[in-house]
Amino acid sequence: MSITILGIESSCDDTSAAVIRDEVMLSNVIASQAVHEAYGGVVPELASRAHQQNIIPVVSEALKRAGVTPEDLSAVAFTRGPGLMGSLLVGTSFAKGFTTALNIPLVDVNHLQAHVMAHFIKRSPDDNTQPPFPFLCLLVSGGNSQIIKVESYNEMTVIGQTIDDAAGEAFDKCAKVMGLSYPGGPVVDRLAKEGNP
Repeated sequence: MSITILGIESSCDDTSAAVIRDEVMLSNVIASQAVHEAYGGVVPELASRAHQQNIIPVVSEALKRAGVTPEDLSAVAFTRGPGLMGSLLVGTSFAKGFTTALNIPLVDVNHLQAHVMAHFIKRSPDDNTQPPFPFLCLLVSGGNSQIIKVESYNEMTVIGQTIDDAAGEAFDKCAKVMGLSYPGGPVVDRLAKEGNP
């Protein structure tokens, strides 16, 4: 029997939804929030308000692109944390209401463990690019940077991590100081590749 899961991610400033069936990603929809550009960084209250506006259209589009109906879903997974409290509450509340209406399981997911487990999502049924255990994972996201020893799907040990700003935040702050647009990562990366000061 196939297992079809809707995943909802709302930890910071992107509202995302994906549909996965038997480890194969059927769709992935992301709504970014331009409202933060004027401030050069994420404003938590504005992020949670934007999630409220985006979550229904994003989930609807993910289901549509995957060619599934809500009744086809086996479960819904949502980001439990870490992340911005208001943003997490939007995703959590939506997921709880959605699963209650459908009478299907609700699965809470640690945002950082999900980054590691993303290595095992397949792009097609014959995709065999997943790493063998054990492996070392460098996790670099907007607010977190870690080096993780991954022994199995549910056995991971953080062996190093940032104690202040993560790489993503550092890029944003550098871009702001240099008068570049937000988010800073893509702009600074592009300029570095071009060799511009």
